[in-house]
Amino acid sequence: MPGIVGIISQRSAHECESLVKSMVGSMEHEKFYASGTYAAPEMGVYGGWVAHENSFAAGQVFFNEQRNVALIFAGECFADPEIRAELRQKGHELGETAGDWLVHLYEEEGDQFFAKLNGLFSGLLIDKKEGKAFLFNDRYGVERIYWHEREDAIYFASEAKALLQILPELRAFDEEGVAQFLAFGCTLEWRTLFRGVGLLPGASVWSFESGKCHKQKYFSSETWEAQPKLSIEVFESEFQATFKRILPRYFESGSKIGISLTGGLDSRMIMAGRPETLEEPICYTFAGEKGETLDARLAARIARACGLDHHMLRIGPDFFSDFASHADRTVYTTDGCFGITGAHEIYLHKQARHLAPVRLTGNYGSEVLRGMSTLKPTGLSSHLLGADVSHSVNSAASQLTKGHPVTFAAFREIPWNLFGSFAAGRSQIDLRTPYLDNEIVALAYRIPESARTSPLPALRFVKDNDPALSNIPTDMGNASDGGGIAASLSRFFSKATFKLDYLNNEGLPHWLSPFDPLLRRFSSRAKILGLHKHLHYRSWFQQELSGYIRDVLTDARTQRSPLWNSDFLKSLATEHTRGRKNYVLEINAVLTLEAIERLLFRQLPSEMSSLANSGGAGRQRESLLTT
Repeated sequence: MPGIVGIISQRSAHECESLVKSMVGSMEHEKFYASGTYAAPEMGVYGGWVAHENSFAAGQVFFNEQRNVALIFAGECFADPEIRAELRQKGHELGETAGDWLVHLYEEEGDQFFAKLNGLFSGLLIDKKEGKAFLFNDRYGVERIYWHEREDAIYFASEAKALLQILPELRAFDEEGVAQFLAFGCTLEWRTLFRGVGLLPGASVWSFESGKCHKQKYFSSETWEAQPKLSIEVFESEFQATFKRILPRYFESGSKIGISLTGGLDSRMIMAGRPETLEEPICYTFAGEKGETLDARLAARIARACGLDHHMLRIGPDFFSDFASHADRTVYTTDGCFGITGAHEIYLHKQARHLAPVRLTGNYGSEVLRGMSTLKPTGLSSHLLGADVSHSVNSAASQLTKGHPVTFAAFREIPWNLFGSFAAGRSQIDLRTPYLDNEIVALAYRIPESARTSPLPALRFVKDNDPALSNIPTDMGNASDGGGIAASLSRFFSKATFKLDYLNNEGLPHWLSPFDPLLRRFSSRAKILGLHKHLHYRSWFQQELSGYIRDVLTDARTQRSPLWNSDFLKSLATEHTRGRKNYVLEINAVLTLEAIERLLFRQLPSEMSSLANSGGAGRQRESLLTT
């Protein structure tokens, strides 16, 4: 995945430079990656980077004219054109590289620079004039930085494997992190799955000067929480103006833009408020092996109404025949943040890259604007876990606190629980969403309580900006008027079929499992099964992937793991593949942690090489090692 790496240390320059190159190499998963290194040995600062070719970060290292300020950067920043115009007026020379303006903004703003940034990013800024270096990330912490600290060095990287690659003693599970993972499907509070490895909290800026590290934050969510609420009328007016003003930022690109369409409201709002562009974007929707989901049908209608091309990107037979490779690649690339049931993400995003290397998505709109949440206890069977592990998981399950709903969504759920999907997708394309724009998130705190979970403000935005799109119902049956008997029946049908799809996939309770064939037969005849979901891991684990599941679950090393109750593990595959029970969540947990232990602990050096070669190692730029 694109990102940065680095070491802050007064140890031998040759040693540090060699280690940084190894860290960069561990993150070069694809042929279309570019990479490089940069160092200021006199300051004990060594960095490296990996980026998609032609992306925002591909033109680095970013320098000022005197080349005494340097920036290594991951992700993207979005700014109003006025900022760049002001920098030019003040005499700064801005080149054609997308990120050139960032260094000049730092020269103008100093320590206030970090709070001025808008986007999902991380960076290492080296100011030789002041003898300082700064490690920083976006205010939400979505662009991850893993770190490990010793007396003589601080190591950091966008991927944990880069640390594990050069520090073998870190190749072990963190017990508390594993307990959180088993309790919620992710780690919490900036903890990781790896012993001795932490996560940089959102809005961090760590400064390094004269061998000392000062760990600070440049932003707190309390600033936004203190804002007064607006009336519904004022909020809708503010939202309409703000959303239309910020959207052009996300359509600016030197590469083709693809818009991932669904039948939901968040991608619909993007389409309704889209600006005119020189090159029309291309639209696509992820789909299963065959048939069309409601998402795909509605997305095609939306694209047609906008006069744009629409493509369905499907899961093919090779996904199943080579599933072990897809699963390993997903776990390895995301450092285990996305598990076995996320193996489709890289597979589908590879197809998306062939259409457009930039993906504009409606992701996170429902979480930020309407309080939707999927971060909750996984409810794994108590019989799965070993006795000591079970106690730790029960303790971890009580750790989650929610607080303000927007703070929970933007600063916790998205960077912790939804990161895996983001990391898998971003390994293939540049991902953009306007719903984590600073202005949109700040405004979300001012939504009146009466409208916090309502779809009506979004529906009215679509109707006011593109009436043709408001005539197309959403996947939840919402219509622009939001009322009437027909609209109520449509919403009821959509919610009922959504629940059926959930039951047909991961949500089928054990007591209904024996009736699964009847449920399938009824739904097939009524043509409502698969109306919403295109991923069917529960049935795939029973059928197409049953052999793979049995092989891993009955492997001797898996059976010996102290995490699991070996007696229960022996029956897990049989009970699920024969349709007696639904253990898709348990299977995902066991197989994901097995893959992490195998790929990132036992086989890391050789596995890094083989997995990188299967995708093609990235193009290494000539190192920019300077003194």
